Amino acid sequence: MKMAYKKVIFFAVIVCYFGISGLVLAGLAVHWKTSKASPEQPVKYSHNLHVNTVGLGCTDCHIYTDKSVHAGLPALEICMDCHSSVAIEKPEIRKLLKYSELKEQVPWRRVYQLPDFVYFSHKRHVKKGVDCSECHGEIKAMDTARKIGSLEMGWCVNCHRKMGAPTDCVTCHK
Repeated sequence: MKMAYKKVIFFAVIVCYFGISGLVLAGLAVHWKTSKASPEQPVKYSHNLHVNTVGLGCTDCHIYTDKSVHAGLPALEICMDCHSSVAIEKPEIRKLLKYSELKEQVPWRRVYQLPDFVYFSHKRHVKKGVDCSECHGEIKAMDTARKIGSLEMGWCVNCHRKMGAPTDCVTCHK
């Protein structure tokens, strides 16, 4: 009788262990999906199409990456350089044409937003040869831009250590 009781307890412990593990994994999956979700953009834009098919580079649209602290969101004029005559029958391009007619910029929604107390310079990172994919993942292959790197302090410090960059507080906290 004692042996049967021990087997039941052992089985219950195993079931609980795997049940709790499954719940934790499911919770992490939900967290991953929601925390890395991409904001809905006013105009759908495929980095994959524009980079891999058309041949554009990051700096063709984000024109300040190597010149400024901020990479800059693409100005409508950049889009219209091509889309005043290319693919104008497509619904998403019609949205661009509408913004152009109204003389309004596209209200792009930021994918990454750092806290006000953090100083980050795209220019500094680009000049040091840091590829966009280090922080933004393989955005060239994404149809919809989404957050990849957490950009939390530990994540950045680990990268700085790996690259031999300064890790003192005043490097990022101004």
